[in-house]
Amino acid sequence: MSKVLVTARSFRKMQGEHWRVLQDAQCQIVTPPQDRPLKAEEMIPLIGDVEAALVGVDEVTAPVIAAGMRLKVISKHGVGVDNVDVSAATQAGVIVTNTPGANQVAVAELTVGLILALARRIPTHDTVVKSGGWTRQIGTELAGKMVGIVGLGRIGKEVVLRLKGFRVHFLAHDIYQDDAFAAEHGVRFTSLDELLAESDIVTLHAILTAESRYLVGEKELARMKPTAYLINTARGGLVDESALYRALAENRLAGAAIDAFADEPPKDSLLLQLGDKIVCAPHLGAQTTETVLRMGRMAAENIVQVLKGERPVGLVNPEVYEKTKGGHA
Repeated sequence: MSKVLVTARSFRKMQGEHWRVLQDAQCQIVTPPQDRPLKAEEMIPLIGDVEAALVGVDEVTAPVIAAGMRLKVISKHGVGVDNVDVSAATQAGVIVTNTPGANQVAVAELTVGLILALARRIPTHDTVVKSGGWTRQIGTELAGKMVGIVGLGRIGKEVVLRLKGFRVHFLAHDIYQDDAFAAEHGVRFTSLDELLAESDIVTLHAILTAESRYLVGEKELARMKPTAYLINTARGGLVDESALYRALAENRLAGAAIDAFADEPPKDSLLLQLGDKIVCAPHLGAQTTETVLRMGRMAAENIVQVLKGERPVGLVNPEVYEKTKGGHA
C-alpha cells in the first residue's frame, strides 16, 4: 500500500471522485492538521515516509524533497509550480506533475468579473447600499477599450473568448505566439512596452519564473495610462507591489484587481490601505466546484500513474526520466 500525503486544502475539503481515484489504487492517505499552506519546516516531518505528495501552494523546497526518502512524485494541485523546487526534485529523481488546463475557465471568468468590478465600481456600491447609502460613482464602459493580455496561453485565450462579446480590442505579449489564434480573434502581438502604453486594461496571465519576477515594476507602471486598470489573477511575484501601491496612491493608475499576492495572506501589504482603488480576492481563481473536482482528479491520476510505473499526463520535469534511465517509467 502506497502512502500519499495530501496537503492541498481544496482537495481535502471537497468530497468527490478525486478521493476515489486514490482509494481505488489502495493508497493510504495522510493529511496534516493545519488548514493553511504549509511552510517547509512543517512539510519535512510529514514527507519522510510517503511515496507521493499532493500539494497546493505549500513550500516544497530542496530540504523538503531531500527529506522524502521514499518520495517518487510531487503532484501539484494546480498549474503553477513556482512553490516547488523542480530542479531539486529532478536531481533527486522525483517526478513533478501539475494539472494543465484544469482551471482555465474558472480563472478567465474571475478575470472578467474583476474587470467589471473595477469598471463599474461594484464593491464600492455594494458597501454603500448595505450601509444605508444611495450615492453613485461614475464608471466606465468596456466597449471600445483596449485590453492588453500578458501571457496568451490557455487562460489568456479564454479571457479573449469571453471579452469579445464586450466589443473590446486586444493586444497581447507572449514569448510563444499563437498566430493562428491571434488572427482568428483579432489579437495583435506586440512588445510589453507598447502593450502597457496602449492598453486601458492590462491583465496578467504569465507564469512566474526568475525572469518574469517583477515583470510589472516601477518603470512598467509608469508607461501605463493614468486611466488604466491592472488585473493580476496569475502570481503575486509578477508585480512589484510597492511600486503598484505608489502608482495607485499617487493617482498614476486608476485601479487594480489582485487575486494573487506576493505574500499570502497579505496581512501587512500597503495595497490593503487603498480603499476602492483596489479590489482584492484571496487567490480564488480556481475555486469553483467544477475546477476543484477536475483538478483534484487530474492530480490524483498523476500520482496513480507514477505509482503504476506509467508516464503521467501532467509531467513537468521529463528530464527525470533521462536522469533515472526510465526508473520511474
